[in-house]
Amino acid sequence: MDSEDPNDEVQYHLELAPGDIDGPVLLPGDPDRVPVVAEQWDRAEEVAHHREYRTMRGHRAGSPVACTSTGIGSPSAAIAAEELANVGAETLIRVGSCGAIQPEAEVGDLVITTGAVRQEGASAEYVREDYPASAHGEVVTALVTAAERLDYDYHLGVTCSTDSFYAGQGRPGHGGFEAAGAEERTAELQEAGVLNYEMEAAALLTLASLYGLRAGAVCTVFANRVTGEFRTEGESRAAEVASEAAVVLDHMDHVKQEAGADHWHAGLSLDR
Repeated sequence: MDSEDPNDEVQYHLELAPGDIDGPVLLPGDPDRVPVVAEQWDRAEEVAHHREYRTMRGHRAGSPVACTSTGIGSPSAAIAAEELANVGAETLIRVGSCGAIQPEAEVGDLVITTGAVRQEGASAEYVREDYPASAHGEVVTALVTAAERLDYDYHLGVTCSTDSFYAGQGRPGHGGFEAAGAEERTAELQEAGVLNYEMEAAALLTLASLYGLRAGAVCTVFANRVTGEFRTEGESRAAEVASEAAVVLDHMDHVKQEAGADHWHAGLSLDR
């Protein structure tokens, strides 16, 4: 009989056990995006597929990497983070799409998250609401390095994570319904320089910080709310950048180990 005990080896939702994955875990929402991500690797195999959680593992340029879909939203992403941590994952990278709320973030560009506004409810069940949802510096560095290597346009800054694709992001709902204050909330975020809306990063960053894991996020801009553009352009760019970032992180970890350093810093060279 299946067990909900988080200490069991085989995880209740992901159906993964220790040893099933290695390296950074890339986290798209859609299970169908997992093989799209894995196309960026040299080899890949499926490990598990249960509900919205689909997992593949493989290598890129000799470095281990894995990918697990989280479904839509922070509650299911938090389940994935919990169970991935239980089986030994140490680095989590959200890979997805987003809606930009600044004019300079054009459709097809990437947004690399440095921190997230916690406009979702899952993380609040873990820790007080003024606890920061911050991306790990090493993951941010690896994502920027990957984007530069691949020559993709990217923007670095703060993301807003919401629980609702419609009301929470200021979109009209059924019949033109508009949530009270939604337009004002978006304007306030724009004034504060927040770059984009999405639905999972804040919970993942919060849980990773609480559990001593590394986490970050990279999303392709599918819509710009200022210019009104919407195109599913450059879907594979976030996947490629995250996959290359896994290689960079593997290299960074080896350099740290050789130098006897606990943390990556500017005095260490990736050319070693």
